[in-house]
Amino acid sequence: MIKLAVSTASVCLLASSVQATENKPKRQLKNNMMIQTNLSPKSVDSITEMFTEGMLYGRLRSNTFKWDWKNDDVAATGNKDNKAFGLGGSLIYKTASLSGVSAMAGLYYTTSPFSGLRMDDADVGKVKAGKDTYSRYQVANGGAWSYAVLAEAALQYKMADTTFLAGRQIFESFLTKSNDTKMIPNTFEGYTLTTKAVPNTRIRGAYFTAQKLRDHTTFHDVITYGTSVDANSSASTNFRNWDGNDDSGVHKGLSYKNLAPVGKTNNALIIADIRNTSLENLQVDVTYGSVPGLFSSLTGEVNYKIAMGGFSLTPGVRYMKQMDNGGGAIGGAGLSGTINATNASAMGYTDGDSLDTSLAMARLVLKKGPLKLQVGYSAVADEADIVTPWRGFPTGGYTRAMAQYNWRANTKTSAAEIYYDFDKAGMISGFNALARYAMQNFDEAKQAGGVQADSNILHVDLRKNFAKTLYAIVRIGLVDADTRLNGTEKDSYNEYRFELNYLF
Repeated sequence: MIKLAVSTASVCLLASSVQATENKPKRQLKNNMMIQTNLSPKSVDSITEMFTEGMLYGRLRSNTFKWDWKNDDVAATGNKDNKAFGLGGSLIYKTASLSGVSAMAGLYYTTSPFSGLRMDDADVGKVKAGKDTYSRYQVANGGAWSYAVLAEAALQYKMADTTFLAGRQIFESFLTKSNDTKMIPNTFEGYTLTTKAVPNTRIRGAYFTAQKLRDHTTFHDVITYGTSVDANSSASTNFRNWDGNDDSGVHKGLSYKNLAPVGKTNNALIIADIRNTSLENLQVDVTYGSVPGLFSSLTGEVNYKIAMGGFSLTPGVRYMKQMDNGGGAIGGAGLSGTINATNASAMGYTDGDSLDTSLAMARLVLKKGPLKLQVGYSAVADEADIVTPWRGFPTGGYTRAMAQYNWRANTKTSAAEIYYDFDKAGMISGFNALARYAMQNFDEAKQAGGVQADSNILHVDLRKNFAKTLYAIVRIGLVDADTRLNGTEKDSYNEYRFELNYLF
């Protein structure tokens, strides 16, 4: 595994790279795995120049995963130790801008070519974090361990401080993220409008009609779990639902089976957000999200930076209110899809057919030079689970640790993290490290409805940048969980990831 990664790195180093300036490449990879573009096509005067003056952005990458359960007794827990490997990349082309009009397209490819670094075909459903290196729906149906997809394809119109984008696109927001930590990003089909016409304010609106999750070859409904073809299948395996919205945080009660009878299988995701920095050192964010006819949410966040003699202390609070607009009666209060008005009490929920709930968070961030320290706390109301299957994790930036979903009803999490930039400190060029420790207190009464046991998580990220275009990332997650009430050891595991990225 390591020899293969080193070989991949050597190949990457041989590739040519176009530099934006002597100090920065065309694009660079931020610590949150988002791409920062330093050089973009300019405005031109003819249609011919739109294409001749356009720019091509490339990426080669590999991902290696190892997941080790404490209890991998498949018969007792359903757990199986698993591994995965992905090799591939992307080519993104952006035209120059003519009278404010431009276009872009992004082709992505992933393959898992080595049988010794992946699971057998029959065990694709047992893979955890590494499942996004291939399409498990495709493999389960006898297909290949590789695929290519046009994940981005959009037209843009820009006038002064306002930009309109139509088509397949990435939209980074509180509710939606590319979450590009595997091989292919999470993208959406629809329309977005962004304006900065108001001083110190960014206003955005989005209307999405489809989503393509990271391991999917096609776009699908933004919320429906499963599709008409697979929901009506006589097959007994889970792959019936793997071509719909099968995100780990999806609400399985909002399935094709439950939504089709009420005519709700073609849904839209609406997002509107505002960011204001009018007051010095104060940032205010407000986000509204809705799947009309099912549920909606309103989230406010405030962060205030305080200078403290060389240090900065930033207290932050975030509050999210989720409102039921009919989805609770259709799918129930829990993400498992097994909660309803009849069994709610036995499953630990007070109202089984309502999605009304809330989530409150607070944090303190202390910074000085290369050092960042943070402590955070989050608490979900003892009502319904939070529904956000678009990779924008609601506790992200506060208490979420790698691969954890701590927004089930009545869950309380405390977290602390330390980040140090060794490059900024002048110690190790291009190297930084993060360690996060989280204590998750789930509601034991809800374990019958799929909620996991209390757990403590240590999450470590080690990142190294070589020659400004090659990135190596090691990620480790160690999870120590309690035994469930039924006596089963099900939730403890160790996870290891290694990723290489080369941008050109």
